[in-house]
Amino acid sequence: MDFQLSEEQRLMIETASRVGTEFGLDYWREQDAKKSFPTEAWIAFCEAGLGGVALPEEYGGSGLGMLDMALVIEALSAAGGGSTLAQLFMINPIFGGVALAKFGTSAQKDAMLPALIQGRMNFCMALTEPNAGSNSLEIRTFAHADGQGWRLKGQKIWITAVPDAHKMLVVARTTRLEESSRRTAGISLFLIDVDRAGLDHQAIDKVGTHTLASSTVYFDDVRVEPDELIGTLDQGWHQLLDVLNTERIVTTAGLVGAGTLAIRLGVDYAKDRKVFGDKPVASYQGVQFPLAQAHAELQCARLMNLKAATLCDQGQPYGSEANIAKLIAAQAAGQAIERSMQAMGGMGYAKEYHVERLWRDARLFRFAPVSEEMVLNFIAMHDLGMPKSY
Repeated sequence: MDFQLSEEQRLMIETASRVGTEFGLDYWREQDAKKSFPTEAWIAFCEAGLGGVALPEEYGGSGLGMLDMALVIEALSAAGGGSTLAQLFMINPIFGGVALAKFGTSAQKDAMLPALIQGRMNFCMALTEPNAGSNSLEIRTFAHADGQGWRLKGQKIWITAVPDAHKMLVVARTTRLEESSRRTAGISLFLIDVDRAGLDHQAIDKVGTHTLASSTVYFDDVRVEPDELIGTLDQGWHQLLDVLNTERIVTTAGLVGAGTLAIRLGVDYAKDRKVFGDKPVASYQGVQFPLAQAHAELQCARLMNLKAATLCDQGQPYGSEANIAKLIAAQAAGQAIERSMQAMGGMGYAKEYHVERLWRDARLFRFAPVSEEMVLNFIAMHDLGMPKSY
């Protein structure tokens, strides 16, 4: 078990930290206030080779792995972006990149992967539905055969970055649930244009992650062409899981970076702040201990996430590790941000000190992209051998 990073990985982290610092705390505060997609930052990340770190070399990527992507996201998040950086990597290198690299045809890869890696094409994924929630096997959006293609009808909710995406990975049933031999059968993946007749979307007014819109999406007889199928017709469920499990790794990396950033901001403030005499409030154990506890938990989540990423790169099962890391990281990052706010007192509630944005953004990941309760269900069943409870 080797915990040493390679020279290439160290240089990659240095690059991510440098580029991330160019788009630091003030940049993200401004983008958050404007509710604006961070186009300039994403293009800069891609120009530095970070967006395609885990995507194939023949399309302009670095051909590395999920471990390298996790290290990049940690560094970018800690440089100022916070946990919302994870969503940037979800929509493009994961929803677009993993889906195409693993399951796309040669023509699909040629048409889209270079543009993704260069930052010229953005993606989103339409999975969650109002009446299904975490139970993705209950989705009802349906694509019925129409000549050589399909017609898509249904509704999705909480879909990230739709207004700024060019392509949407749609998860739909192509065989109705009641007609399927297995609940996991009859699901297909399609990669379609967002700008298409019959596809409408409406933004959801929300608490945080303002740089990436969340939308309700409506499909009203949307035409899907034959060459827009990703993977195998009716066999998309297990292909989807390959996308979703890597999403866990990305989420955790962003949370580790956000928690690290919050602790740094809290510690720096507490070391300068003096209230009772000449001793900084950072010398008080009541301030030190909660931040130290959060740091310890973040480091544990980080190691578990890097283990998950390594197993993923080795082609071994990593679902348990990815889920455990995400569970602990979401809790630890939330605690780190809360205690940093507390260390700052009233200024922790002020936008100019940035932690309030980290707080708003990180809270999402206690229930997204998978809720704590569903992670605990997974651990109970798959790791402890307990009966299914739902």
